[in-house]
This record gives sequence, C-alpha cells and structure tokens, in this order.
Amino acid sequence: MATATSAATLCRNYINGKWVESRSTKIVERRNPANTDEVVARIPLSTCEEMKEAIAAAKAAFPAWREMPAPNRGKILFDATRLMQEQKENLARLLTREEGKSLKDSLGEVQRAINITEFMAGEARRLNGETLTSELPRNFSYTIRQPLGVVGAITPWNFPVAIPVWKIAPALVCGNTVVFKPATLTPLSAMKIVEIFEQAGLPPGVLNLVMGSGRETGDELVQNPLVHGLSFTGSNEVGCALYASGAQRLKKIQCEMGGKNPVVVLADADLQLAMESTLAGAFASTGQRCTATSRVVIEEKVADEFVSTLVERAKKYVVGNGLEAGVDMGPSVDENQMNTVLKYIEIGKKEGKLLCGGARLTGPKYDKGWFVSPTVFDHVRSDSSIAQEEIFGPVLSVIRVKNFDEALQAANSVRYGLSSSIYSTDSNKIFEFVDKIETGMTHVNSPTVGGEAHVPFGGAKDSSVGPREVGHAAIDFYTDTKIVYIDYTGRKRESSIY
Repeated sequence: MATATSAATLCRNYINGKWVESRSTKIVERRNPANTDEVVARIPLSTCEEMKEAIAAAKAAFPAWREMPAPNRGKILFDATRLMQEQKENLARLLTREEGKSLKDSLGEVQRAINITEFMAGEARRLNGETLTSELPRNFSYTIRQPLGVVGAITPWNFPVAIPVWKIAPALVCGNTVVFKPATLTPLSAMKIVEIFEQAGLPPGVLNLVMGSGRETGDELVQNPLVHGLSFTGSNEVGCALYASGAQRLKKIQCEMGGKNPVVVLADADLQLAMESTLAGAFASTGQRCTATSRVVIEEKVADEFVSTLVERAKKYVVGNGLEAGVDMGPSVDENQMNTVLKYIEIGKKEGKLLCGGARLTGPKYDKGWFVSPTVFDHVRSDSSIAQEEIFGPVLSVIRVKNFDEALQAANSVRYGLSSSIYSTDSNKIFEFVDKIETGMTHVNSPTVGGEAHVPFGGAKDSSVGPREVGHAAIDFYTDTKIVYIDYTGRKRESSIY
C-alpha cells in the first residue's frame, strides 16, 4: 500500500486494486504553499495508456459490483465513514500541508466528507423507484434505478477531500465503478481517500486513481467509449469544452464551475452579523472556493458603518501557515494563483478604493510562501472587472446601491449564478430576493458558503451545467431510470397508443 504521509512521496496510481508506479518519465514536484522549501510530493504525469488501463479495470469490475446488493455496498461506505472519522486529524493536516488552508478549515472539510459518506451509505437502502397506475386493466408499471457503468470523476485542488468524496460515494452506492483523476496540486489527499476506501473493503477495480494532466488523462476519460458518465468540478473554460465533447459522445455529464457570489446587505440588517459572515465568506480558505463571498452589495445609508467595521476586522485577520495555531487564513495554493490574485488587485486599484491589504505579504513569516493579505475595495462599480470576474483569492469588492431594487440588479449583473445571500429583517424583501436572485443556492442571514450532506449543490447560469450534486440529486445523476410494464391479462392486447 502506498504511504500518503511520508515526505516527498512519489505518488502512485491505483489500478485494479494495486498501487502501481506510473510508467511516465514526466514528474512534477508539489511544494508546501506555506513553505516552498518543503517538497511534499512528486507527481507523475501519467499517460493516456495508463488511463485506458484504469478504465478497462473499472469495466471488468462493474458486473460483480453491480450485482452486489446495494445494502452491502452501503456497508463498505459505512466502514469508510468510520475510517475517515478515525483518521480525521491526520487527513486534515495532510490537506493543509499540500493545499494551504488553515487547519480549522481543513477539519471542517473532512467533516463534511464524513457526513456525505455516511449519508450516502444510508442511501444504499433507499435506491427507490416508484409504482405507477396503468390506464389498462391487469397491467402494472414501475420504475427501477440502474447504474450507468464506468463513471469518471475529475476534481479540483481547492476542496481535495470533500469534492472527490461527494462524487465517489454516490457513484459507488448506485453500483457504478469509478475512475478518479484528481488535481495534480493535491495528490496526497486523493491517495488517502482511495486508501480509506481500500481499507474499507472495496473490491479491486471498483475505484481507480490516475494522476496526470487534464489534457492527457482527463481527455481520455471524456473520449473513451467505456465511460458512460463524468462529473467535473473546475474552471468554466475546461468545463464547457468537456461538456461539449461529452455531449457529442452522448455521455451523461455534470459540470460545476465558477462563481462570483454576492452578499446583499439591506439597511435594516444586523450589521454585525452580516460583517462577520462576510468576513468568513471572503477570506476563509483564502477565498479559494467557488462559493466564496466576493461582492458585498450594500445600501448606501449603512455602508460607511459596515465597511469601517469590516476593514477593522480584516486587518486583524491572522495570515500564516495553516498548521500553526490561531491562523485564520493560509496562502494561495501556488505561485500562479497568487500572481492571478495580485494581477486583479492591481486592476482593482484603478476600479475602486483600496481600504486594506492589496499586496503580497513579506517578512520572515511569509517569504517562503505564497501569501496575500486580505483585501477590501470600496466604491466598486457593479460592471467593473473585479466585480465581474472570478478572482479565487482573498479579494472583496463593496458595491454601494440606493435601494433594494438596485441591490438585486447588481447582484444579478454577473454571468455566474452559484450562491448568494441576503441580510435583512424585512420578510417581504427577503422572499422577493429568494424569488428573483439568479443563483442555484441562496442563504438568508447566513454566508454564501456552506452546505449539508443531504442537500443538493449546484448553480445557475455559467456556474453549472447538468444535474445537481450531493444529496438525492446525486443519486439521480449516477443512475438511469428503467420503466417496466407487466401485462398479466394472459392475452394479446387489442390496441395500444404507441
């Protein structure tokens, strides 16, 4: 078995129940984003042929896994839940070491993965169809759920435990076999997840792991005719291309992509509550999540009070190595992401008023990492670049409006539609906001971030395409519905509509 916690691990693929070294000679290093002197992993960029081998293993394992009674599949997931709980601290520390987020954020992510696995294990006894009344005498009709077959999971680096789990767990419960391609920036978390399922008793070939680039291994998952479904989380550019390619091959495709999520703060809101929630939504996980709060749309009459308190708290936000006690925010995941954030900050200096942050952090505590200070811009126009484009970093734009109607218009002015929230005590405006906000998820008097294991996750507009993830919606994606008609008249039917 591979050891996913030793220093500078040479990562391995997991194919047909065995940990195997890639045949690729292309190896990239993954360094700790808080301390780039530390090499935490060496990742092979696996070949297309290795991905084909993983797909073939999943195809061969599918018949037996499909035939296993669903409650027995659920028992394996319950064991995985227990193992994940027992290894929670170690898994969270591993996550922080390679991704950078604070330990408290990593612990929260692992707990969400535990909750999802537990929920999906229970769903193994609830893969229900429905019985339907026939319009014909002595006829019975009903539906059953059946697995798709081999499914692929392509996952990002920002939630390297929770997102893979919320794809893998429902796929397995439904009777599918899985080929998992994680982001190359977070290979150790991916290996540990697979190890846990392996320890839980998953048969060989049911879950396979292949490291590598999207262009080489990811494209094979989309194009291979043995793969019948694919779940992707990542950028809009990649997701749109993947969805189009999958559609040409009549694959079932699910893509979760970007977000530019607003918090709307009305004049009657609890400003302290709104400020604390905005702070956490904008800067926790270094702003590197698709549901992060990146815009505050606030009524002018309370904007000065809100912004001054927000900036005061943002300046006290503790930035550092996520494994150190008391740290609120870690580094950007890598140098490229840090440079993207810094680029948008420079754009923001021309589009708004910089109130705090706005630079790379320097000094003995920061010089070996990719740290950017929590940044707040005020007086930002809703059509400006920093208010329209996803930055994926600790940058918050404040947009001032005159009234609720302007607030709703500003909130809806972006191409994304993942999450949103409103802070108000006016029930009329709250319900109108819920009706008219163009997002797949919305929160009332709580942050744009967060979700629950049994509740669907997904967005509108350019944020998502395909069925929702998580909860019962995930079961819908990972199964096909078969309709069954039983005629017990014992004689030829005289006529039929079809």
